[in-house]
Amino acid sequence: MWVVKKKNYCRQLKDIMYQLLTDRFDVDRHWVRNHIANCPRCQRRIMRLGKIELAISLLKSQPHNLDLLMRANTQAIGVLKHSLRTTTRAEHLRNIRPEPGILERCSRYKHPLANAAACIAIAALLKSSAFSSAQTFETKSRKAVEHYYASQVGKDIADDIFTTNA
Repeated sequence: MWVVKKKNYCRQLKDIMYQLLTDRFDVDRHWVRNHIANCPRCQRRIMRLGKIELAISLLKSQPHNLDLLMRANTQAIGVLKHSLRTTTRAEHLRNIRPEPGILERCSRYKHPLANAAACIAIAALLKSSAFSSAQTFETKSRKAVEHYYASQVGKDIADDIFTTNA
């Protein structure tokens, strides 16, 4: 019934368990809604779950200082028993800070580099299209003037005018 590949075994098993639970205990079912409406314990659990989801979404949406890991480790170590809190590994965890990746270190240059690249691209496009457009405009206007002179004074005189000036 369920096919589980070896590579992501835990994640697939979690997804299967979640699917089985949601198939069996759908929140939209009448008896689940009635129970939640009448059970203060389940109401508190759902409120806590909502608060946790809100807190996680806020954590993801806001940038944090590099000392966030250090503060989280300090709080986690604080709940351990005293003998574990005083070890050298615990002290190392208290002072650890993550090293920012190359993308995070260079992120302040992201906008100026993008602006410079856009300016270079626009300048290249303008140069190539402006010169070709100017040349096309000159050719077409020259032909229009030649045609005008040919129709007004004659083809032979127009040819003489435009071949000597060219």
